[in-house]
Amino acid sequence: MTAPPARGDIRRRLEELLAAIDAGTLSHVRRVLSHLGAVEVAHLLESSPPRARHILWQLIEPEQEGEVLQELGDDVMGALLEQMDADDVVALMEHLEPDDVADILQKLPGRILQDVLRGMDEHDRRRVERVLPYEEDTAGGLMNTDTITVRPRHTVDVVLRYLRRLGEIPPATDAIFVVSRGDDFLGQLPVSKLLVCDPELTVRELMQTGVEPIAIDTPAHEVARLFRRHDWVSAAVVDGNGKLVGRITIDDVVDVIVEDADHSLMSMAGLAEDEDTFAPLLKAAPRRAIWLGINLATAFIASSVIGLFEGTIDRVVALAVLMPIVASMGGVAGSQTLTVVVRGMALGHIARSNAPWLLSRELALATLNGMLWALVCAGAAVLWFRDPLIGVCIAAALLVNLLAAAAAGVLLPMLMRSLRIDPALAGSVVLTTITDAVGFLSFLGLATLFYT
Repeated sequence: MTAPPARGDIRRRLEELLAAIDAGTLSHVRRVLSHLGAVEVAHLLESSPPRARHILWQLIEPEQEGEVLQELGDDVMGALLEQMDADDVVALMEHLEPDDVADILQKLPGRILQDVLRGMDEHDRRRVERVLPYEEDTAGGLMNTDTITVRPRHTVDVVLRYLRRLGEIPPATDAIFVVSRGDDFLGQLPVSKLLVCDPELTVRELMQTGVEPIAIDTPAHEVARLFRRHDWVSAAVVDGNGKLVGRITIDDVVDVIVEDADHSLMSMAGLAEDEDTFAPLLKAAPRRAIWLGINLATAFIASSVIGLFEGTIDRVVALAVLMPIVASMGGVAGSQTLTVVVRGMALGHIARSNAPWLLSRELALATLNGMLWALVCAGAAVLWFRDPLIGVCIAAALLVNLLAAAAAGVLLPMLMRSLRIDPALAGSVVLTTITDAVGFLSFLGLATLFYT
């Protein structure tokens, strides 16, 4: 997906189109849409409630539908595809690249996927079928098959004549790939070098051989990391035998980066990264209900800890007033550590070798901050309730909970990753349970010890 246009412009345009739809002046809506780019139209669709979205989609020019569809989030794209038959899908995919077509096909219901493949042109179907078997979040799913290849023995003059005969080159082509007769990847020839060198030189003399291609099963987040590290515009993709099968370009990597950012943000609330803002009620409710149920179950765990000390709370009412402070401070501290660790894992910074150092650093930070805010809380509690024991209890409990939060924030995402659970998705729920339970247990446990 591409970044949306300026927020103010799109808001005004959306208000104008929604008002025109309500007034029934659909010819005006069609005229406005015909002058907009695919990115703008896609953003308007994603910003519209279901009824208006359906009308807008019907008014888009047929030749623009494919471009608009590939700019939509998975949720909105899937909802529109469910309403189409095989012929409609084939028509809108005519001018799309194979990787974009494969992304759309993977969203189709199984009942029409085969019908769509049969309805495609044979050449296009073969190109798409080379990409379709690979998962969307791997190099194979990201790659395009529109590569330009040359042999090492060719001269620059031959290569230039070959390019002129093609008429045009694929977008984001900054290098031509050099392959053997059996399509083994040998290196690449930068276009910038090709345009200025002696026409009599051979490709072998000019090509770069130290550039590592990307394996076809490389995860998408690793592909993005490689592009960032090497400042690539495009990169070759090879299969397990080292044969060139396609290329990945920077525009595909930008989409991966945006999707990863959306995933991290939405996962904190237990939602999918492409959650439709205007999804119908019956579709949105079950998704939220699942994580609300999980959170309720974990809340009962924390509440059961409080129940163990009911007698102490009855005798010292101040404990009920101060309990939320200990739990809240632990939750914030744990979230800070969890965020740093999940980000470090996403960037590939954290490994077994440096994890112990990170854990000791976070525990040291928790100790320093714990001592500072324990003194502040203790002083406030003593002044408030005129009871030094309350101050000692809350200070000690706060320090214990911050240490537990730091340890959980480091170890929890590592444990989840080893269990193949997304730490961004479930980490915050489990962390909150831990900090609440430890906070209540330490505070009320110490109070029981001191007051009985």
